[in-house]
Amino acid sequence: MILTVVGARPQFIKAAALSRVLRKEQKEVLVHTGQHYDANMSEVFFTELDIPRPDYNLGIAGGSHAVMTARMLVALEEVMQKEKPDKVLVYGDTNSTLAAALAAVKLQIPLAHVEAGNRVGTLKNPEEVNRILTDHVSTWRFACVQSAMEELKKENLQNGAHLVGDPMFDAYLYYKDVSENRPLNDLFDLDGNALTLPRDFYYMTCHRQENTDDLNKLDQILQAMDSLDAPTVYPVHPRNRGDVIKLMGEKGYKQILFVQPVGYLSSIYMVSHAKQVVTDSGGVQREAFFAGVQCVSVLDFVCWPETMVDNRNQLSAPDKDRIIAALSKEMRIDPAYQPFGDGRACEKITSLLR
Repeated sequence: MILTVVGARPQFIKAAALSRVLRKEQKEVLVHTGQHYDANMSEVFFTELDIPRPDYNLGIAGGSHAVMTARMLVALEEVMQKEKPDKVLVYGDTNSTLAAALAAVKLQIPLAHVEAGNRVGTLKNPEEVNRILTDHVSTWRFACVQSAMEELKKENLQNGAHLVGDPMFDAYLYYKDVSENRPLNDLFDLDGNALTLPRDFYYMTCHRQENTDDLNKLDQILQAMDSLDAPTVYPVHPRNRGDVIKLMGEKGYKQILFVQPVGYLSSIYMVSHAKQVVTDSGGVQREAFFAGVQCVSVLDFVCWPETMVDNRNQLSAPDKDRIIAALSKEMRIDPAYQPFGDGRACEKITSLLR
């Protein structure tokens, strides 16, 4: 039996793809830590992606990194002692990932890390700490891209490392068709009023602390989007909703549709049909790459070097002029360039775990 731990939006998406394949061969117990607790950030993913309902929902959210991770560690240890899994599987680089990794290794349960080997090169990024520590205690390290394999080799972690491709690419291929054949019925403004998606639009996500805690930076990003030739759809993360409402009242943006968080199917529909995408999400920038839509990542580090080719994805500071300059560059696409695999990552992971 395998015990899988998830807690945040990107992990729900990968679990939707992998669990569908994994459960054909072995029993899986799914544990949701509760790290993303808002209904639109969590519950909707289980409903619309047909993810198996969690066997455990720990309801742990909020607090500092230390407090959250410590509470998860205690609760996950209890679940693992009760279930006695043969393996523990984790995704990505959240506090849920690290807590599950520590609980598993302390109990001497073999650990599988999906999305191993990703590095941004700075410990100022809390996710970097999580992913490094998780990789170092894992038995299986499943890398999405070749650059991740090279990073694992630098850290002498090549044993147990496998280049399998990106489960998020598997999910995108599977759910894109689903998203095209359903009504976009979860687009609501911040007051709960239903909205219609404009014919031409830009799509933006922005939630990272370094972009949203400083209102001047957030305003610069919003000013850039407000100056474009079509409206921007911006699903507002619950953690910075209050600041966004404050800026809306002060600045009176005219070209931005501030909306409530949307589900995965609506998100990939908008990514796929947007004129361009602006984001600070590692997942959304990959989805834009999969869709062949130009992306600007408002970050000071490269998440996925594979996407930074031919102006398909560009870094920008949270500065109006720099964002506009990046959006003005011409993008080129080489159809033969497929760094994220062939869409069969989940089959490969299942086979290796077998």
